[in-house]
Amino acid sequence: MAQDLVLGLDCSTTAAKAVVWSLEGASIAVGRQAYGHNAPQPGWGEQDPVDWWNATVTAIGQACRQIDPSRLAAIAITHQRETFVCLDRDGHALRPAMLWLDTRASAEVARLGTEEVHRITGKPPNTATSWYKLAWLAEHEPRVLEATARVADVHSYLVNRLTGDWRSSYGSVDPLGVLDLRDFTLSAPLIDRIGLSAAQFPELCAPGEVLGTLRDEVADLLGLNRGLKVVAGLGDGQSAGLGVGITRPGDAYLNLGTGIVSGNFSAGYGTDRSFRTMTGGVPGSYIFETFFGGGTYNLNWFVQQFSGIPERPFGLDLAPEQILESAAAGLPAGAEGLLSLPYLTGVLTPYWDSAARGVLFGLTGRHGKAHLYRAMLEGMAMEQRLSTSGAEAASDMPIQRFLAMGGGARSPLWCQIIADVLGRPVAVAREPEATCLGAGILAACGAGLYNSVPEAAAAMTGVGRTWHPNPAQQGKYDRLYELYKDIYPALRSHFQRLNTVMAEIA
Repeated sequence: MAQDLVLGLDCSTTAAKAVVWSLEGASIAVGRQAYGHNAPQPGWGEQDPVDWWNATVTAIGQACRQIDPSRLAAIAITHQRETFVCLDRDGHALRPAMLWLDTRASAEVARLGTEEVHRITGKPPNTATSWYKLAWLAEHEPRVLEATARVADVHSYLVNRLTGDWRSSYGSVDPLGVLDLRDFTLSAPLIDRIGLSAAQFPELCAPGEVLGTLRDEVADLLGLNRGLKVVAGLGDGQSAGLGVGITRPGDAYLNLGTGIVSGNFSAGYGTDRSFRTMTGGVPGSYIFETFFGGGTYNLNWFVQQFSGIPERPFGLDLAPEQILESAAAGLPAGAEGLLSLPYLTGVLTPYWDSAARGVLFGLTGRHGKAHLYRAMLEGMAMEQRLSTSGAEAASDMPIQRFLAMGGGARSPLWCQIIADVLGRPVAVAREPEATCLGAGILAACGAGLYNSVPEAAAAMTGVGRTWHPNPAQQGKYDRLYELYKDIYPALRSHFQRLNTVMAEIA
């Protein structure tokens, strides 16, 4: 039987999803198993790493029962980034894993976050980066670090369970903030500063490199062939970019999900506060990534709290968002003088300000629900333009096109607004599971089914509908953007004052 299929595993914050891919990038079979996480205190986020493994076993089993598993050539993993766990010598967790969304290390960010750390790691100081959480452990739970034999990202934890080896992709360890991104090696000075050593982190390999093969007992447990290759993957953001074919300068991915993540390809290293630098899916490359948390979260918040529209109103097969979008489409650019700052969850790029808050600017009695909905769509597009400007300026060449994915990519109005605001075409990715497809691309390359990562990506990705900028609308949004980009700087000190006042009167 020809080995003409690969398996991509996406171990995210909420579930493990296994997808079997053809060599043309078609989804052949899918398995999924959900799990939860805990918040013992406000701002904390923790998870049992055993849940990652148990969900992985279930998801792979579901997917592979739908195919002849002897056709599989390799497996690769993508995963939630920044999440890590401290393990003892037997591979058992010394405490729950700390998640990317955990913000307890704000004091460590303020104390340790310097321009030097930014230059080394490519990450402006922020609580998502794991290095600061490890510093928090050194301060608050020193016995954990003293007993730690291994610091494992999600990728290395699962690879060890699959193969028995402590190896990982440098694209997976990168988000921990312990790499010198100039040469993709562990930074001994940074690791020393938190009381650990490089030997406690996994051996690093390039994305697409074969890490090992399935242990016999694991292959039997999963119902897969013994000796199946396990290939180095990537964190989920970088993998999503690869899953829409971002392998050269000129294109950028745009993930319109709960948060909005965008990244453009660069062959050379660079840093700037307007983006965070990540390793790319093509070995030796980089992604200049922007991120803000107020994506579809903003829209869901508005629908649930203020729209008053029930699910499937009057028995119609329409969601509240579709009704609001239809109404908002009839309004002019600028929502008749209403601008929205989409900072309901603070802001990362380009300001890195957790105290920032959402703003409706220009509100009058004329404005209704449709105005607010359009203003939010436009505000998120304006924010993406703001973030993209810095990333584009530091990259190898201007961005020619955005490749969109995620739930927001199903909105024709939003895609058109984004094209008009950014002044570039927005093409929707053919495959909605782009993150998992990125892992499949690396698996196919690692198995030798393609000669390179770019060749595999070209063969396995594609686009559907494309929205082009409307010149007349683009000119209007250019004028509005000049106003929009001044709103946050004018309010920055007031956001912090609000935090202070609220703490004083609580």
